Amino acid sequence: MALGGLSVALGAIGAFLPIMPTVPFLILAAACFARGSPRVERWMLDHPRFGPPIRDWRARGAIPLRAKLFAVGGMAGGYTVTLLAVAPGLMVALPLAAALALVAAWMFSRPS
Repeated sequence: MALGGLSVALGAIGAFLPIMPTVPFLILAAACFARGSPRVERWMLDHPRFGPPIRDWRARGAIPLRAKLFAVGGMAGGYTVTLLAVAPGLMVALPLAAALALVAAWMFSRPS
């Protein structure tokens, strides 16, 4: 229950901060509530805004195209800010770019 509550709180923060994801935390919260509080899990699955992405993930491992585009845009923006603000050396910038590219490739490999 505690991890579910924390995940909902982080998801709520992500709804207002563009650098923080929302749906992954809500998916985690629903999984936690499936064991701790089936009533809260049902409420999340029936929620008009957040229920469909959670149900799509559970049924098909699907990520909506819009979410993929926002995620990749956020990663690109965060990487750009890191390059400009921190100016990391190549030993940090290249592995970070590779990790972000792998995450983006994985996301786009999921059904929409």
